Amino acid sequence: MASRAGGDSREPVNEQAIANTYAAMRSEINQLYSKITELEMEVGEHSLVIGAIQPLDPSRHCYRMIGGVLVERTIREVLPAVQRNKEGLEEVIARLNEALEKKKKEIADFELKHKIKIRRADSDAMDDSNRREGSAQGVLVGPAKE
Repeated sequence: MASRAGGDSREPVNEQAIANTYAAMRSEINQLYSKITELEMEVGEHSLVIGAIQPLDPSRHCYRMIGGVLVERTIREVLPAVQRNKEGLEEVIARLNEALEKKKKEIADFELKHKIKIRRADSDAMDDSNRREGSAQGVLVGPAKE
């Protein structure tokens, strides 16, 4: 038994260590979701720019922000660069999605191995109260006209 405990140093030894490891794994998943969302928003912005400048005359001048500096270029120069950036972002998103799936499988295996069960009753109650509070969000009511 002692040889097994000393053999695998990655293995959590108590409930607190298991909880900490699980929390770290959940945090990694949340970070991946956050980064994917951020990059998807950038892809959307790139698509809007491409859609706006594609039908224009290629010799027309436009401005592009490069490293915090606004530079003047022609659409002929800018359009391919924006398209390459968009494709690069899409590749990164695909790799992050793969990493996310691996991490989800890893956390599912960890849950099975350590018999972790998530209680959802408390979070459902909180969600209901948040829905009630948040149902009027985004509505601005001005003073009544006389």
